[in-house]
Amino acid sequence: MEKRKLNNKFPSFNRQPLVFYLITSLSFILILIRLIFLQLLNHETYKKMSDENRIRLIATQPIRGRIIDKNGFILADSRLIYSLIIKPQYVNERLWQKYKSNISKLLNISSDALQKKYSDGLENNQFSITLLDDLKVEQVIKFQENEKMLNGLEISSKIIRNYPYKNVASHVIGYTQPITDSEFNILSKKGYKLNDLIGRTGIEFVFEDHIRGEWGGEMIEVNSSGTFTKSLGTKPSKQGKDIELTIDLNLQLIAEDMLKDKKGGAIIVMDPRDGAIIVMASKPSFDLNFFSKDFKPQKEYDALFNSPAKPLFNRALNAYDPGSVWKIVTAIAGLESGKFPPETFLETKPCITYGSQCFREHNDLGFGTIGYEDALRVSSNTFFYQIGYGVGVDEIYNASKKLGFASLSGIEISEQENIGLVASSQWAKEGRGWGEPGRTPWVPEDIASMSIGQFVVQVTPIQIARAYAAIANGGYLVTPYLVKKEGQPLSYQRPIKIDIDPNNIQIVKNGLRKVVESGTGVAINYGVSNLPPVSGKTGTAEDGEGGPDHAWFVCFTPSENSELLIVAFAQNTPGGGSVHALPMAREILKVWNNKK
Repeated sequence: MEKRKLNNKFPSFNRQPLVFYLITSLSFILILIRLIFLQLLNHETYKKMSDENRIRLIATQPIRGRIIDKNGFILADSRLIYSLIIKPQYVNERLWQKYKSNISKLLNISSDALQKKYSDGLENNQFSITLLDDLKVEQVIKFQENEKMLNGLEISSKIIRNYPYKNVASHVIGYTQPITDSEFNILSKKGYKLNDLIGRTGIEFVFEDHIRGEWGGEMIEVNSSGTFTKSLGTKPSKQGKDIELTIDLNLQLIAEDMLKDKKGGAIIVMDPRDGAIIVMASKPSFDLNFFSKDFKPQKEYDALFNSPAKPLFNRALNAYDPGSVWKIVTAIAGLESGKFPPETFLETKPCITYGSQCFREHNDLGFGTIGYEDALRVSSNTFFYQIGYGVGVDEIYNASKKLGFASLSGIEISEQENIGLVASSQWAKEGRGWGEPGRTPWVPEDIASMSIGQFVVQVTPIQIARAYAAIANGGYLVTPYLVKKEGQPLSYQRPIKIDIDPNNIQIVKNGLRKVVESGTGVAINYGVSNLPPVSGKTGTAEDGEGGPDHAWFVCFTPSENSELLIVAFAQNTPGGGSVHALPMAREILKVWNNKK
């Protein structure tokens, strides 16, 4: 009986090596699968993780390209600023009190100001606290002479964007800001670093890829404790490319000065042959260097972003009631329609009634019976009421479209541009942008207002510049541009021949010449000698938003084969275009002519 029991145990004992063998084999297979997974399938991933633990990059910031005017004057560049920093982990409280006293005397800085910066840094758990920003050269030298006695303090350098002329052409140039955390998730794939600068507006924004450059740096290898072992190579940062503008700084400065006493306004100077922008000034403007500050005082921030004056608003690309400078559009509509041919003469009156309102002549008398050229010369309202009412809203709308209105101009900084408004019968049927379709029909009063550029017409100074350029150059619509590269426009587009009879354009052109010879714009010649023949148009427009009148003046010179076109606009400056806008244009003409 005992023998049988003993024999029954042997089979179980004999299976143990087999079980051990199976467990060992399974473990080996699992390890093999894991090795295959790590070494073959996920080799790159784990190699990258290993390198990130072993390799460090000491990044080198690129220098953004410069923005320069047509004559090489620097409008935007980069400069190095120095800051005094302290690493509190290396400085105890007793030593800090000693350092604070020494720095205060050495650099002539309030010890209370130093203490505040230091305390704020400790409170925010900073391992590097900036005590002083934008050190002067002599302060840097004094620190370096005493550096050995100030262990734990050091001078750090940083590249910031610099605008030598501060607020000059600020809307054109634009500004940069550090990228946000949410932007970094996307822009990091394009080589941006956290807190890297990026263009926000203007040329800085539009040509960001051209200007920004590429980061460089040194790759170093460290051991498991993070200690440097060797350098793996250096890649220098790549400076961004310069941008050459068509802007003439000398004329830009004159324009900015002319706007100083205006509540708001804009001046555009353009070559009517190809659309090159020589001046674009907008008032109010802003100091571009504000955006390069690490610390932005709340008062300065509010004055820029929360001011009712809206200094960030580019008036040259915003829409306003044009008043009488619009009359060239009504003239073209009358001529092109065939209803009021070139030989048309109309009786002007003290006022003409449309609907329930009598629309007055600006002199309250009338100018007798006159044709197109004299109607432009004296800027008759009642002449153009009759033309506009006779051809209808859609003829005026069609003429305006040919001259570039109700569309973007094509200028590079289009993110600042307003398309404006030119009324049409379809626009009225669709609710005028605020009402229900079919409930806001076209009324007789609208056509009178539209004929002289009021209320149902709002246009931008750049659109006015394009339209008058088409008259000046004999019928070609230009695309304004600001940037050239190696002498050639980066975004230049050939002028487009417009579908308007050249004879009709010439009639308008003759009228604009008479404006300056003996009409409302004759003052352009006062105090200016040897000026080539000038053609132009004054304009006084009621503000559709209820403010004081706007003042306009547009001119081009020479009257034939024109080289220069000026649009001067004074926002909410009552008194007339000949009083407030024309003198601004005259000063620019004077400087331009003397320079020639």
